[in-house]
Amino acid sequence: MKQELLTVKELAAELRMSVKSIQRAYRSGEIPVQWLRRMARFDLETVRQAMERNGQGRVQRLKRNREEALRDRRHVSAARTAQGPRLVKRGLV
Repeated sequence: MKQELLTVKELAAELRMSVKSIQRAYRSGEIPVQWLRRMARFDLETVRQAMERNGQGRVQRLKRNREEALRDRRHVSAARTAQGPRLVKRGLV
């Protein structure tokens, strides 16, 4: 069975993504690319598998980052309340 390789535009249309998103993904190493001289080609199945793997890791990473941001925000707000109210001067100095 002959393996069909897709161009960037064909892959973007198949995955319903923009061409820029595809380019960003293969340049950062998120999806596998096969180079035929200077032309980037993609196997649809391996790209889908890679996106599945990366997507799960990305979701976990986003959750972890969100939890860290919330923890930092709580820490900063707790420190501010310990110092007392913030005084802000308004108007002419």
